[in-house]
Amino acid sequence: MARKLVTAHSTWAPTVGYSRAVRVGTHVYVAGTAGIGSDGAVTGDAHAQTLRALAIIQEALAESGAVLADVVRTRIFVTDIDQWEAVGRAHGEVFRDIRPASTMVEVSRLIDPAMLVEIEADAVIEEG
Repeated sequence: MARKLVTAHSTWAPTVGYSRAVRVGTHVYVAGTAGIGSDGAVTGDAHAQTLRALAIIQEALAESGAVLADVVRTRIFVTDIDQWEAVGRAHGEVFRDIRPASTMVEVSRLIDPAMLVEIEADAVIEEG
């Protein structure tokens, strides 16, 4: 089965050895994605960072031949679970009608102290 890699435009990708997304057949797996701006900086509150991360995920899905409606699962990692409402509200703005299975957990920290949220997504592309 063919394997398509979507390059991660991150300073950590070459060192860690990962792709932003991997498509195998009809399945797309998007790596943990933080709300990093095009300038490489992480700014904004939890809501803004969530929206930015989801925009990056949407771009990776598109490069893989998928769309947000193909997402079946998201995993959300937050550094402060008290921010769950802001993160959840942003997730809902994007996925309100799609409603993938989703998990949100608190972690002690992410790779950059400015990061408040990181999101993974799995998608299944409908054959047709």
